[in-house]
Amino acid sequence: MSTVVKVTRRVHWNSAHRLYRPDWSDDRNASVFGACSNPHWHGHNYEMDVTVSGPIDPETGYVMDMKALKDVLEERVVGDLDHRNLNVEVEWLEGLNPTTENLVVSIWDRIVNQLPEKVRLHRIVLWETPRNYVEYTGGDPAGDSA
Repeated sequence: MSTVVKVTRRVHWNSAHRLYRPDWSDDRNASVFGACSNPHWHGHNYEMDVTVSGPIDPETGYVMDMKALKDVLEERVVGDLDHRNLNVEVEWLEGLNPTTENLVVSIWDRIVNQLPEKVRLHRIVLWETPRNYVEYTGGDPAGDSA
């Protein structure tokens, strides 16, 4: 049995968005989403911790090269989201209300299959503000990712 270790990389970006449902009235959107439904958008300085787990490679001493993880996150997430409007400029979010909950699941789907063979995506923590974050560990209600 090999030792399994978890390692985490933090990234950040800035994005604008508007929380609203086009099938609802402006009044209902304002009632449900408050100031976040402002038709002129609002922005966040997102912080995201991505934790991967796996055995320690006996040759390198790494679970995963953090530069390689940084590259995956930059290519599949940050490069698409930084200084963008999540409602209108990010193809892979099209049709989604860009709540932090929807965003973290979409990000998971973008990176889960981009990791080395023995490395598993363990958890994503996405901070929308210094006081609000969501955590996602994959589709399993027990908290184990696929």
